[in-house]
Amino acid sequence: MIMPRSKLTILVSGMIAADPHQGGATWAVLQYVLGLRDLGHRVFLIEPIDVAKVQPVGATLADSINGRYFQRVMADFGLQESAALLLAGSQTTHGAYYDRCREIAAEADILINISGMLTDNRLLQKVPIRAYLDLDPAFIQCWSEQGIDVRLDGHTHFMTIGQAIGNPDCPVPTCGRSWIKTLQPIVLEHWPVAGPIRNDALTTVGNWRGYGSVNHRGIRYGQKAHSLRPFFELPRRTNESFLLAMEIHAGETADLRQLDHHGWRRINPREVAGTPAAYRRFIQGSKAEFGIAKSGYVLSRCGWFSDRSACYLASGRPVIAQQTGFSNYLPTGWGLLSFETAENVIAAIESLRSDYLRHRAAARELAEQFFDSRKVLSHLVELLDTPS
Repeated sequence: MIMPRSKLTILVSGMIAADPHQGGATWAVLQYVLGLRDLGHRVFLIEPIDVAKVQPVGATLADSINGRYFQRVMADFGLQESAALLLAGSQTTHGAYYDRCREIAAEADILINISGMLTDNRLLQKVPIRAYLDLDPAFIQCWSEQGIDVRLDGHTHFMTIGQAIGNPDCPVPTCGRSWIKTLQPIVLEHWPVAGPIRNDALTTVGNWRGYGSVNHRGIRYGQKAHSLRPFFELPRRTNESFLLAMEIHAGETADLRQLDHHGWRRINPREVAGTPAAYRRFIQGSKAEFGIAKSGYVLSRCGWFSDRSACYLASGRPVIAQQTGFSNYLPTGWGLLSFETAENVIAAIESLRSDYLRHRAAARELAEQFFDSRKVLSHLVELLDTPS
């Protein structure tokens, strides 16, 4: 039995370079790596990448866009000696050599496998606690229920950020697993209270569409595109500025026309959030977040809450977030406001205007109380010590 407060060797796997220059996705993985390291654990990161993801085609890992991005991020956070980019199905790496990965894996106490990305059995077989971490609740479980391999097999523990998964009133299937609930950790040292506002707007970062929608029991769990469309008229109904750093394909002509027609400002996310540092600057320079959730999170009421929104809160930037059931687990009203209708958003904006400083202070307090990586990850390690 592993003692929760002992210094552990923890292997983390997640996506950073396979889809490079997405600062937010990079932070989602870094929060675990940096947070566990700050707790005194020995942490090693392995990111597998399919050959089809290597850019440009035919490039070696070291010479690829992916490899250069991976190397830069690791250097920025002092992880050069404890990370490897692994070409899936091979022993080719960029960063630590494959033999070093095998040595660490053989000594590892815990694997935190984000979306089950690491599948190399030579690295997995000796790790006693292999925890699957679900960052896409409702979609992961519904895909699995429909026979799509989301790589659940081979793990000893299952974690999700969907706080309602497994509850009687949540329609999301459990796939025969017992899910450990966890909030997203934020390393507060890297996310201090922000200074002056540079973008006097409600902002957000994301993708118009993700990896695809899913049907479950007659309900279509969709994307952010489906969630935002009912709110197209918001800028016309307020004198607030809305700025989207959102990846939207040029082929989405009807939606792009509607956004422009109703006064939404748009900016290329690769320009303002293409690295972890740029992503942080954009969030911390914002007035507040207008947080749109995938419609799958909204309809399933799975209790999802965004790591991006938690970064806004940590920065002392209030969040107006679309309701997914998260208010059953997080307090709302100051710093964090939820909405289901346009009228809710308008009321939230008026509340921000009435006492913005109080909302700012409350946002940081929420981050410290609920998302501090020292609390979240200490608790998570303790839970992983409990036999499944």
